[in-house]
This record gives sequence, structure tokens and C-alpha cells, in this order.
Amino acid sequence: MVQIPVALNRTRDASSRDWVLMELQGEIETRYETGLAGSLVGDLHFSHDGIPILIIGHHILYGKVSHLERPFAVLQKHSARRVGAENTTEAQSPSPEVNEENTSVSYEVTALIKKKIIFKTRPKPIITHVPKKL
Repeated sequence: MVQIPVALNRTRDASSRDWVLMELQGEIETRYETGLAGSLVGDLHFSHDGIPILIIGHHILYGKVSHLERPFAVLQKHSARRVGAENTTEAQSPSPEVNEENTSVSYEVTALIKKKIIFKTRPKPIITHVPKKL
């Protein structure tokens, strides 16, 4: 099962985005072994009835929107140097090293995920042109 967080921007205002979790049954494989991080996987559309439609390559998937029992939080990690923290090894070594004792880590909740889109069925091939018999 693959879970992908997606920011839905239905309005022009970026602060009023709805976040949903997409749940796919199975695996997404690429032609090359580069991985999926930062790459476009497919196109997500909604029908007039609100049914989510995911198009991946030459395949189409139909899903449904459901509410999560317990919401997920989207966190953003912030790390900063502590004020007044002096390290004697910094003056001796020219390379700046991050020392865990001199940095503080905080997390900011940027969004809450309250809904998920489930794609349970197998992908159906998209056939646009069928050649006639020769």
C-alpha cells in the first residue's frame, strides 16, 4: 500500500488548501531505477459528481473520498543555533560542523489531513484508437 500526501488547491488562496492522503493498493513502478521522489506520478481530476479520477500514463483509476478516523499532521522541521552557544572547536577547525548540543530542533504543524482518497480497483487501460483489421 502506497500513501502519498497531496495538497489540493481548489481556491486561489494558498493558505486555504485542503490536504488529503492518497491510498493506492499495489505498487508504482518506474521504467528507470531513479525513484519517484520529486517526479510527476499522474494527474488527479474530479468528476462532476465528486469522484476522484487518477490518470497514470495510459491507465485510469477511479476512487472514493473517505474521512480519516484520526487526522494526520503535516510537520515542517526547523533547526536553529541556540543563542549564546559557544563552541571552542569551531575556532580551531575551518570547516563548519553542526553540533547537536548547539542546535535546537522544532516542528511546525503546517496542515492537518482529515480525508483520504482510496483507489481500490485495478487500473484500467486507456484505449483511444483501435486499429481496424488489416
